[in-house]
Amino acid sequence: MPRLLAPSDRPLALLILALALLALLILIGPVIVVLVTSFTTSQALRFPPPGLTLRWYEALFDPARSAQIHKAAGNSLLVAVTVAAFSTGLATAASLGIVRARARWARAAEGVFMAPLVLPGIAYGLATLMFFSWLRLPPSFWLLVAGHAMIATPFALRTVGASAAGLDTTLLDASASLGASPWRTFRRVVLPLIMPGVAAGAFLAFISSLDNVPVSLFLGSAENDMLPIRMWGMMESSLDVRVAAASGVLVAVAFLLLVVMDRTVGLVRRMAG
Repeated sequence: MPRLLAPSDRPLALLILALALLALLILIGPVIVVLVTSFTTSQALRFPPPGLTLRWYEALFDPARSAQIHKAAGNSLLVAVTVAAFSTGLATAASLGIVRARARWARAAEGVFMAPLVLPGIAYGLATLMFFSWLRLPPSFWLLVAGHAMIATPFALRTVGASAAGLDTTLLDASASLGASPWRTFRRVVLPLIMPGVAAGAFLAFISSLDNVPVSLFLGSAENDMLPIRMWGMMESSLDVRVAAASGVLVAVAFLLLVVMDRTVGLVRRMAG
């Protein structure tokens, strides 16, 4: 049975509740505004909307009117899938090496992998542009993948590392004693046990790449137009309501994927752990 708050504790509890509600409003309020605006009957972004309609979603999915948006969305999806595969593979290898190593370098290596999250996004994007320009590498698909992967890998490393930390090493010893090669042990023993963490890491890497603006801004090109940059340009030039409709689609897809991942691999629990 929950203990009742003492009269002296109630002001503090009310303050904490008010701060929590304020934080929730700040986080969810803009999303609600965008979702409502995507149904507006006006010709430009405007809140509150004078009326509600689905015309902007119809325009968004029209291949003739939104061909450039579809191309940018396809580029973003291709980059995000490639980044998710690469980052998850790298995070899996790094996690297994860090967890099994007892040397000091293992902790230092983990700090190096997590370091990109410390840098401001704009500073990191500008740094990648300067670095690749110094190497005389022109903007390309693979440069975008490399830039996004540096940001996405720490997200995958956290979830995969949590799964790898709970791995029972006696199972690996038993597999080796039965004559299994290291690759067979990884494929038949290790990977199935850490697969929930790997799947959660791939999801986080995918989402972090899909809406990455700074790296896409500095490393993108006309041939590799990315959806966030396309939406940004539409906002600056015409306040096109299709931007709100595209945001609504992204929010819905991300929410559905989050629910599926949480149901299947316990994503929220793994992120908290």
